[in-house]
Amino acid sequence: MLAFENAPPFAAPLRFFLTAPLFAALAGLLVAFEGPDIFASRWTPGALAATHLITIGFMLQVMLGALIQILPVVAGASLKRPVAVARVVHVGLTVGALLLAAGFFFGAPALLGIAALTLGLSMLFFLAVTVSALIAVPTTSPTIRGIKVALFGLSGVVGLGVVLALALAYGWPLPLMALADLHAGWGLGGWAGVLLAAMAYVVVPMFQLTPGYPARASWWFPLFMLLMLLLWSIGVLGDWSLLVRLGQLGAALAGMAFAGLTLRLQGQRRRARPDATYRYWQLGLILSIFGLFFLLTVAIRPALADIDGWTLMFGVLLIAGGFIPFITGMLYKIVPFLSWTHLQTCGQAKVPAPAMNKILAEPAMHRQLLAYAAALALLLAAIVIPAWLARPAGLAFAVANGWLWWNLAGAIGRYRHHQADIEAKLAAKLTAP
Repeated sequence: MLAFENAPPFAAPLRFFLTAPLFAALAGLLVAFEGPDIFASRWTPGALAATHLITIGFMLQVMLGALIQILPVVAGASLKRPVAVARVVHVGLTVGALLLAAGFFFGAPALLGIAALTLGLSMLFFLAVTVSALIAVPTTSPTIRGIKVALFGLSGVVGLGVVLALALAYGWPLPLMALADLHAGWGLGGWAGVLLAAMAYVVVPMFQLTPGYPARASWWFPLFMLLMLLLWSIGVLGDWSLLVRLGQLGAALAGMAFAGLTLRLQGQRRRARPDATYRYWQLGLILSIFGLFFLLTVAIRPALADIDGWTLMFGVLLIAGGFIPFITGMLYKIVPFLSWTHLQTCGQAKVPAPAMNKILAEPAMHRQLLAYAAALALLLAAIVIPAWLARPAGLAFAVANGWLWWNLAGAIGRYRHHQADIEAKLAAKLTAP
C-alpha cells in the first residue's frame, strides 16, 4: 500500500533529478577531453574522475532524491523538514563530487581531503535523518528491508571512500587496490544494487505492469548480498583471498539472479507496447548480466583481471550499461508521475490534471534512448580501439545525458505551466457567481 498523501514537496527530490544528468554529461566531456589516455587503465586520473562524476554525481544524486521521495510513501517514514534536508544534502553532494573529481584529475591532495570531509559530513547527516525516521518502522515488506540494508551499505561505501581519499591525500600505507575493489563492491552491490532491487519491487510491477516479485527471493536478496560483502570485507582485512573470491562470486551470482528474474517478469507484463522505460530496463538488465559475468570470472580466475581492458569493460558494462539505464528508465516514469500526482492535488478534484504523456511525451524519451544506446556502444568499442573512438564516445555520452536533462527540464517546465493553468481555473471557479 502506497501512501501518496505522505509524499514530500516536489522540490525535495526534484533538485537531485535535474542535477544528475549534468554530472553524467560532464563525465562524457572529460572522456572526450582526455581521449585515448583515459582508457589506458582504471587508475588513470581521468578515469577516476569520470567514474566518480557518474557514481556520485549521477547515481548517488538520483538515489538520494528517490529515497527522500519514497521513504514516506512506501515505508511511512516521514522526514522532518524534507525540503531543508534535501537542500543541505544536495549542496554537499554536488560540491563534494566536483571537488573529488578535481582532486583525482589534478592530483591535488588538498582537494581530495576537502572532498572527503564534505561528502562524509553530507552523507552522515543524510544517514542520521533517514535512520531516525526509519528506526521505529517495522520491516513489513521486502522494500523496507531492502532500504534498511541499502542504508547500511551506503554507510560502508562512504566510510571506505573517505578512508581511501584521505589515504591518497596523505600517503597512508594501506592496501589501496584491495580497498578500492571493496569500496566498489559496497557501492555497486551493497548500496546501489540493493536499493535498486528494493525500488524495483514497487516500480516494476507498478509502471511496467508485471507480476510481483516472488516473496522469498525479495526478502532474502538484500541479506544475501550483505552477507557476501561482509565475507569480502573480512577477506580483505584478514588478507584471505579465498573469502574475497567467495564474496565476489556470491555477489555476482545474486546480481545475475535478480536481473534474470526481472527479465522473466517483464516477459509476463500486461502492457503489450514497450515504452522507453521498458527498453531502458531491458538494456540495463542484459548488460548488467554481462558485466557481472566479468566479476564472476575474475572471482574464479583472478589472473583474468590483468588482461588489458578487462576491468574497464566490467565497469562500463555494469555502470554505464546497467545502473545508468535503470536509473534513467525510472526517472522517465517518476518525474511525469510525480508531476501528475502533484497536479492532481493542486486541482482539488475540481480541475483535472493532464495525462502523463502531456508532461513528457514518449517520442522524446525514445529518441534520447537511441542516442544513449549509440553512446554506450561507442564507449564499449573505445575500450578496444581507444585511439579512434575515445573522443567520439565521450562526446556522444555527453550529448545523450545532456538530452536527458533537456527532457526532464522540459517536463518540469510543462508541469509548471499546467500548475499555473490549474490555479487560474480554480480561482475562476471560486470567483464565479
